Amino acid sequence: MDVGGRAGSAEIQEPPQETVILLDTNALIWLHDGHPRAAELARTATRLHVSPITLLEMQVLTESGRMRLQRGATPREIIADERWVLDDPPSSDWFDASLDVGWTRDVFDRLIVAHARLRRWRLATADANIIGHLSPREYLEL
Repeated sequence: MDVGGRAGSAEIQEPPQETVILLDTNALIWLHDGHPRAAELARTATRLHVSPITLLEMQVLTESGRMRLQRGATPREIIADERWVLDDPPSSDWFDASLDVGWTRDVFDRLIVAHARLRRWRLATADANIIGHLSPREYLEL
């Protein structure tokens, strides 16, 4: 059967990789609250994910009085929003990847950066310290 090409000359074309974005804690809260800093991200068709560490960080910030969520929302309710997906990487791989993020002593930042790197996803963040330590292909600045 002749399909119009020479034998051995066919190239298999991989579909373009879809950009997947992991939201840091501020990005998630800003999206949830409709904050202007997240407006462009809210319009994207890109798949958005959140990390389990974000749930814990929001809970710790709420319990310590350093954060109050709008509209009486709880961290669990925000995480459960259908606009994003909770990703759950294997903890041993995730924690191992966090060992390479030695430039911060903030355990939440360390784990969220490790999560993004482990999955090879871009991290949506406005954190200048994180941005200063990642390559441009590793983050989406808000």
